[in-house]
Amino acid sequence: MDTRTLGQGLEVSAIGLGCMGMSQSYGPNPGDRQEMIGVLRGAVDRGVTFFDTAEVYGPFVNEELVGEALAPVRDQVVIATKFGFDLHADGSHHGLSSRPEHIKEVADASLRRLGIDVIDLFYQHRVNPDVPIEDVAGAVAELVAAGKVRHFGLSEAGPATIRRPHAVHPVTALQSEYSLWTRDPEAAVLPTLAELGIGFVPFSPLGKGFLTGTVDASTSFTEKDIRTTIPRFTEENRQANQALVDLAAEVASRHAATPAQVALAWLLAQQPWIVPIPGTRRLSRLEENIGAADLELTAQDLADLTSAADRIGVHGNRYNDAGMRMVGL
Repeated sequence: MDTRTLGQGLEVSAIGLGCMGMSQSYGPNPGDRQEMIGVLRGAVDRGVTFFDTAEVYGPFVNEELVGEALAPVRDQVVIATKFGFDLHADGSHHGLSSRPEHIKEVADASLRRLGIDVIDLFYQHRVNPDVPIEDVAGAVAELVAAGKVRHFGLSEAGPATIRRPHAVHPVTALQSEYSLWTRDPEAAVLPTLAELGIGFVPFSPLGKGFLTGTVDASTSFTEKDIRTTIPRFTEENRQANQALVDLAAEVASRHAATPAQVALAWLLAQQPWIVPIPGTRRLSRLEENIGAADLELTAQDLADLTSAADRIGVHGNRYNDAGMRMVGL
């Protein structure tokens, strides 16, 4: 697979793998750990070098899974993880915490769970308004100086917020939601990243599965599926949002591709420093996703998709009220 460079020279595969869903959020977790290890190692075999996890996924168990799976190929991959939540040893969640001493504790714990000597990319998972973000950057800078972290990242931060820590320690990447149906970053965030030389890592680049064309108004979600809590996934809104998937399917038919591949190829075409991280639990879906790196949409395809997405719009918020507050919206 082709590679791309995030800010500060971090070279990764053009498409990465978001690992969260292997441990939470999308219904019953996989019962076969070895199967998930097989998917992770299969991703490496197919050219993926960028893997995304976090202490909060599980909590804790996703880092352990990723670390075990990638141990034999550690020198071939880039592992990103995150800090920023107040998690107790039993996994209970107590809101945000980016106190400098806590960041350092999380780094040490993540290194142990991952079984690695250095975290390649360490993101602040959510901006904590109670801690000056300059202090956050300073704490990560100390971890970099200590050889425990290579690169500093942010997640779901706005333009003004991005500038402040970047002035203390260079930010390599911002991870936020971005896709054909979540285009909030375009107005101000992407221009800021371009100006500062920071890479962009879209999570949920397939709209939590909706842009694959495998979810429609008739789909039933299991009780533990996060989509049961998201306004955008009500039956009424899924019906209204179907027009966007139909458009992606129409473009896909012209290229012997799939709607998911079109959605990812559209993202890749926006900037050369954008690296989406679709998640999956299946090798077949992984192969479909990484196939998007070889899909060359025409200028007309891109224009059609963008203008139609503008015209169609999206029905429903991307998080419930609590989630929207967490990202400052």
